[in-house]
Amino acid sequence: MKEELDVPLAGLTTMRVGGPARRLVTVTSTDELVDAVRECDDAEEPLLVLSGGSNVVIADEGFDGTVVRIATRGVEVDSADACGGVFVRVAAGEPWDDLVEQACASDWSGIEALSGIPGLTGATPVQNVGAYGQDVSQTIAQVRVWDRREEAVRTFANADCHFTYRHSLFKGRERYVVLDVLFQLRPADLSQPIAYADLAAGLGVEVGDRVPLADARAAVLEQRGRRGMVLQESDHDTWSCGSFFTNPILSSSQFDLFEQRAAARLGPDAPRPPRFPSDEGIKTAAAWLIDKAGFGKGYAMPGPAALSTKHTLALTNRGGATAADVAALAREVRDGVHDAFGVQLVAEPVMVGHAL
Repeated sequence: MKEELDVPLAGLTTMRVGGPARRLVTVTSTDELVDAVRECDDAEEPLLVLSGGSNVVIADEGFDGTVVRIATRGVEVDSADACGGVFVRVAAGEPWDDLVEQACASDWSGIEALSGIPGLTGATPVQNVGAYGQDVSQTIAQVRVWDRREEAVRTFANADCHFTYRHSLFKGRERYVVLDVLFQLRPADLSQPIAYADLAAGLGVEVGDRVPLADARAAVLEQRGRRGMVLQESDHDTWSCGSFFTNPILSSSQFDLFEQRAAARLGPDAPRPPRFPSDEGIKTAAAWLIDKAGFGKGYAMPGPAALSTKHTLALTNRGGATAADVAALAREVRDGVHDAFGVQLVAEPVMVGHAL
């Protein structure tokens, strides 16, 4: 366990904004993680648990408390057989894309479409991370957490995690700290059926086809790279939290009103808004909403905060942005979409110390 005082937090996030932590504690084992959290709770001290920093915007004032930075590592095969699959237990601090790369190299199928996503494994069940037709809820068997209220380790089976689109039992609640995640993957050298049309087109296959895992991973990385969603020091389009807003899910009546607003704004002959079936309603595309509301790629360039020149859904730091700059741009985009279409966008990153 390493303890530091008055540490800038911007460099620990992919958005690269935010002030200092009064105290930063870096933990490298599960026991250290539990001890650090318990120490803060016993002292009634403000606590921020920081994972990979890819889904957080920290206020310019920083955090007046203890930030526990998770740096635990470990990927262990619990069991493997042809019928039950491969059960792999992964420490919360294991970099997510390292796990995906290992899975593809080991012929573990089920998370290949989630290649290139930044952050750590322990954060993936919290927001049910997903992309290109896969999400982690499809392969998570168990999530082991520290329950701060009960002061005990608890294990949640998949059904008990209440996974929905970009949400889970753990999101928006400070009660649980993820310690490790057990994945049930499939022993196969082929991907799961390709579910995303653009990905299938890039691979030259049909939706529903399966391809070698290495090919699926390479195609996903290429798609993400073109959208500025693979971190690169020299590319300010990647200085972001990835997709800043979730795709709205509307009821049938809400979607009908939205279509009417879209037709009135864009004209009756304009393409109709994207519409995707969902267990929770009708999903539409936040990127489409942002673009059609007048916020195109590169909006607000040269910054200091601006939309990515590659993807309207990414709010980016052009090199000198503050958290206040990012929040102001997010509010402008959110309010502009609502004014144009009557649809409320919801921010995906955790906003620490400020609200939209």
